[in-house]
Amino acid sequence: MTLSLSIGEARRVALAAQGFGARLPERAGAPQLRRVLDRLGLFQIDSVNVLTRAHYLPAFARLGGYDRALLERDAWGPLRQRRSFEYWAHEASLLPLDLHPLLRWRMARAERGEIGYQALQRFATERRDEAEAALARIATDGPMTAADFENGSSRSGWWQWSHTKHALEWLFWSGQITTATRRGSFARVYDLPERVLPRAVLDLPTPDAATAQRALIARSARALGVATAADLRDYYRLKPAEADHAIAAEAEAGTLVPVRVEGWSQKAWLHRDAATPRRVRIAALLAPFDPLVWERGRTERLFGFRYRIEIYVPQPLRTHGYYVLPFLLDEALVARVDLKADRQAGVLRAQRVTLEPDAPAEAMERLGVELERMAAWLGLGAVEVGAVV
Repeated sequence: MTLSLSIGEARRVALAAQGFGARLPERAGAPQLRRVLDRLGLFQIDSVNVLTRAHYLPAFARLGGYDRALLERDAWGPLRQRRSFEYWAHEASLLPLDLHPLLRWRMARAERGEIGYQALQRFATERRDEAEAALARIATDGPMTAADFENGSSRSGWWQWSHTKHALEWLFWSGQITTATRRGSFARVYDLPERVLPRAVLDLPTPDAATAQRALIARSARALGVATAADLRDYYRLKPAEADHAIAAEAEAGTLVPVRVEGWSQKAWLHRDAATPRRVRIAALLAPFDPLVWERGRTERLFGFRYRIEIYVPQPLRTHGYYVLPFLLDEALVARVDLKADRQAGVLRAQRVTLEPDAPAEAMERLGVELERMAAWLGLGAVEVGAVV
C-alpha cells in the first residue's frame, strides 16, 4: 500500500532530513560541523564570493556562527586532519571521506574517456601523453596550480581554460590527482591522492558500480527525506541508467517507501528512517546552492517558491538581485534577500528584500535577527537594509 503525505507533512519531512528544526548549538565546533556534512552528504563549492563562498553557508544555516577555519582544516589541512575531499558530485563538492570509494566508478569512467566535457575526454585518448606529462611533473615537483605550468593560466575565466588546465581537470575527474589546498583567488592546488588523502581511505575496498550507486541513492534519500526519482538522481548527478536500478533495489530492500505527495504528479519515495515532526521552527538564510533548494523544481513543488539565481542575468534584467538567498522561516520560504558583504566598509548589505505575498508579519523582524547573526559570523560590524518590496 502506498502512503500519502500532505504537502505540509512533506515539507516537514524534507526540513528535518536536512537538519532544520533542532535548537542551534551554544557552540558549534568540529563535531557539529562534521555531523552536518555527514547528514547532507556534501557541500557544493562555488567561486562567487560577493557574500562568502557557497560551501560555508549550509553549515551556518544549520548551526549558526561557527569557525570557518574548521571547515578549511577538514578540507585542505594537514593530511592527518583531513575529514573531506573535493570531487565532482553535485557539481564541484566537498564530500565526507567515506564517499571516496563510492565515486571511484565515476573516476574510472572519466579515466576511460566515457564522461566529462568533450575537451576533457580528449586527454583520455589522443592527448593522453600531455596529461601524463602533467601528472609526472606533479609527482616530481609536488603540489601545483594550473598557473604554475608554463602557459597554464586560463585566458579569460573558466570558460576559456588553457590546454594545461583541461589536462589537469581530466586528471582530477579521473581521480589521478586531487585538491591539496586552495590558493589566491581560490585556485585549486593539485597533488597526488596518496599525498593528500589518508591511507586508510585510499585502502578502502572499491565496490562495483552498481553497489556504489545504490549507496549513493540511499545517501540521497536520507538527505532529502522525501523525493522523486529525479530528485534522488540529481543529488549526486546520476543518470537514469546509473540510478534507476539502485532505486528499485533500495525499494525492494525497504530503504525507500513509495508515497504520494499532495499536489505532486510524480511518484515519490520516503526514506524509511525519515522523521515527520509536528512542526518545524527555524529561521535561516539559504545559499543558492544549499541542497534544500538547489533543485529548483523540487523547491517549487515543496514550497510553492519559484527560485532562479540571476548572477548571469544582465543587471537591468534582474528581478530580485545578483546574489539572492531565500529566507526560510519555520516551514516556508518567505523572502528573497540580495546580500553583499562590503568588507571594506565592514557592512553586510541587504540590498533588496523581496517578501512573498503570504509572508507573516514577523518576517522582517526575524530576518533582521538572522542578518545580525550573519554579519557577526562574517566579521562585519553593521547591517544595512535597502529596499523592502
